[in-house]
This record gives sequence, structure tokens and C-alpha cells, in this order.
Amino acid sequence: MTRLALLPAALLTLSLAGCGTPSQPLPMAVTAAEALQIRGWVPDALQRQVGLATVKGGQETGRWWGSKVSTVVLQQALDESLFAVGMKPLSPEPAPRFELQAELLQLDQPLVPAVGVTVGVAVHYTLVDKASGKAVYQRRIANTDEARFSEAIVSPNERLRIANERALRANIDLLLRDLVTLRP
Repeated sequence: MTRLALLPAALLTLSLAGCGTPSQPLPMAVTAAEALQIRGWVPDALQRQVGLATVKGGQETGRWWGSKVSTVVLQQALDESLFAVGMKPLSPEPAPRFELQAELLQLDQPLVPAVGVTVGVAVHYTLVDKASGKAVYQRRIANTDEARFSEAIVSPNERLRIANERALRANIDLLLRDLVTLRP
């Protein structure tokens, strides 16, 4: 097939693609059902004792193509999730005993979103005891999730956004399930 023959297909794809679609924080936060399951297992030492440091590693969504996850959005999703499971303090005073640090290391997306979109994410988490400065928990959590064609038929960027949000929600869920096993 010649390059000239591919031009109409490429133009059609671009016209359907539309603008970049940024990920949103609420779909990335754990669901109410997940939070309810986890909340009962939170150890006493972590109840209302986990503050969140500024998240690192996110990237803003470009104007014309794709879907990325910004640091602000990931920060909001983590904050909401910690609050939902009862780890985040209700107020800033007194200061929480622990600080959770998170860095988005990897957001693997297909170059051109196809019928089904699979996104891989990796986030490095560290839970620090602020009194001693020692890491109580440190782990790189990596996982994938997908969005099917039927969930956003016209927009590949919407499928990409949905896959991003699902992958990060699963990643945060894995983190929280790990944290409840700690006995600091």
C-alpha cells in the first residue's frame, strides 16, 4: 500500500480523535464499596495518621492528542482514597504520624489507541514515619487495565482516559490493601 493510499485513513482517524482528554480524580479514587471493605482492616496506628506529600511524576494532557495523568489529579485521587478508608486525618492539626510519598514512574499507553485500549502504570510509594524519618513501607506497584471499544465508540482519547483511570484506581487499591497489612 502506498503512502498516498494511507492518507485518507490517517485523516479520518485524526478527525475522530478530537482533543486530548485529561484524566479525572474521582474515577481514579477507590470506590465506596472498595473503601468500605478496606476501612475495617485499617490498623489503629494508621487510622487518621497518614498525610500525603506532594505527588511527583505526572504529566499534563496535551491539547491535541491523548490522555495523560497530571500530578494534581493523582494527588486528589490519592487524597480522596486515603480519606475514604479512614487513613487521612480529618484536620491538619495535630500533624499525622506518617507521610505517604508517591511518584508516577510509568504510564504505558498505545501510540495509537485501537479497538481496545490497555494502559500500564507504575507508581512508587513510600510511607515514612515522620518522627524517625524511616521508611515503614516502600514498593513499586505496577499493573494494567483496559477500556473496550464499546465504552467510547467514537473517541479513542476517551477510551485512553477510561483505561488510565481504571489502571490508577486499581493501583491505589493495591496500595491500600498493602498498607492495611502493616503493623507499624
